[in-house]
This record gives sequence, structure tokens and C-alpha cells, in this order.
Amino acid sequence: MSAPSGFPAPSAPPSYEETVGINVNYPHPYPVPEPGLRPGGKGTIPPQGPGQPMPTSSPVTVQTVYVHQPVVVFYDRPVQMSCPSCNQMIVTRICYEPGALTWLSCGGLCLLGCIAGCCLIPFCIDALKDAEHFCPNCNAHVGSYKRL
Repeated sequence: MSAPSGFPAPSAPPSYEETVGINVNYPHPYPVPEPGLRPGGKGTIPPQGPGQPMPTSSPVTVQTVYVHQPVVVFYDRPVQMSCPSCNQMIVTRICYEPGALTWLSCGGLCLLGCIAGCCLIPFCIDALKDAEHFCPNCNAHVGSYKRL
């Protein structure tokens, strides 16, 4: 069959690159493997015909991945974190315990002459005590904050 007279002969439609406006002469930003080559460019892929067995693959290597939780810095305020014991997102519960700063404050007040019981005031002030952080769900000790 031929095209009717007066009309041009039909041609193939434009390619995708021509339609979208991609410059086909521009080099690719990454290497494009040639047909018949493996993605690494090493060797050819053998043709598979009927009755040919599938090529054997190398054994699978199992790799153990350890996921480390981010380091949590504890302060004298509650901290939001993931409990290492029950793996729940929590806001820690704080218990204050006398620490080195509490005892040094008591000793300093004794040296200043506050012997009649005033030297025990640091044991009543949470700002001078160490903070112990606990999980509110499982009551596990998750960290501590030492003042000194």
C-alpha cells in the first residue's frame, strides 16, 4: 500500500526524549549499561533457553546489625526517651537522693557555724540532690544525674 497522492508518507511517531525535550546528545549523569551486560559491566548475561537450568547463585551472607539507641543526657528534669527495659516512649519519673553536693553543702554550713540543725537544710533542697530517673511503666532505673 502506498500513501494517497498529495499526502506525505506516514512516519514513526517522535521518541519520548524528543517529545519531552530531553537532549539526547547530552551525556548521562550516570553510566548506562549496554544491552547484554550486567549492571556492574562485568561479563554478559547468558541467554536462557528452554531446558537450560537456572544459573546457581552464591550463598547468601547473613549480617547482624546492632541498632544503638541515641545517647540520652539526663538532667534534674524529666527526660523523654525510649525505655531500654520495656521499649516504650516515656517521660522519666525522678527521685532525688542526697549526693556529694548535698554532703559538701552540709559540711560547709557546719564550718560556718550552723551546727544547731541548720546544716541539715541541704538535705531538704532538691536542687542540691542527685536525680535518679525511673521508667513510670516498668519502674526500671534508666539513668541518673550527679550534681558533683
